[in-house]
Amino acid sequence: MAKFNGVYVALVTPFTEENQVDYEGLKNLCNWLIEEGVDGLVPGGSLGEYATLTIEERTKVVETVIEVANGRVPVVVGTGAPSTAQAVQWAEHAKIHGAAGIMALPPINYKPIENEVIEHYRALSEVGIPIIAYNNPKDYPTDLTPDLLAEISKFKNVVGVKEFSGDVRRIQEILHKTDLEVMVGVDDLVVEGALVGATGWIAGVPNALPKEGVEIFQLAKEGKIKEALELYQYLLPLFRFDANPQLVQSIKYMLELAGRPVGSTRPPRLPLSTEQYQKIEEAFKYFKKQTV
Repeated sequence: MAKFNGVYVALVTPFTEENQVDYEGLKNLCNWLIEEGVDGLVPGGSLGEYATLTIEERTKVVETVIEVANGRVPVVVGTGAPSTAQAVQWAEHAKIHGAAGIMALPPINYKPIENEVIEHYRALSEVGIPIIAYNNPKDYPTDLTPDLLAEISKFKNVVGVKEFSGDVRRIQEILHKTDLEVMVGVDDLVVEGALVGATGWIAGVPNALPKEGVEIFQLAKEGKIKEALELYQYLLPLFRFDANPQLVQSIKYMLELAGRPVGSTRPPRLPLSTEQYQKIEEAFKYFKKQTV
């Protein structure tokens, strides 16, 4: 049985009008997501704008989410950092404060060679906390191929992978070559991913539509293809926004449309154009109209 089953929301970080972290807003978001039925929470990821947070802010974000979850759902903490030593520190912090696991990128500042990637995960595994390797070759220089994952999976604490390559065929190959559990990493392949063996989904758009996210993933996992596809056709235009570089601005705007505003993004992420916001709003209204 997979350790990280179901829908884990990759949390956005709410900001105030003064662009400070809104910890009360973060608490409210976490409570609402849990009440809506999500299976887990993931602070400190790319969607959470971890790279723009100070050490103090990032520390408090992680501790706030774990405190609010209070054992109701597992918390998996993102550990992306410029050096292996820093990533290990974030992993140790997550372990000390009771996280269920970490979501760990490979080295992010340059294109490492294979043995450097392997040693990076060896160091993280030695912390003694379950690890979901994060493969995102769209935004970072390393592609955790199935063959490379087969090497990384030899470490005791590497138990899963968030697969964000956009190639759904990877899932079957990973399952064939490793004993890792696979979590869908890009929203617009969630149905396909569940149908070919993914047991979890680290999700973006369900920040704003958690109940619908849980429903569609469960339908797909249960093989209820007709029902899943009926919902998918209405959600897919929104899910597409998770697969582009402006996903943070897009999903934060979806939260505003859902009546749960979380503020803007921090530079270098800037507001989108009026035309881009209109496209998101149209997709959101289309979904709402079809599901009333």
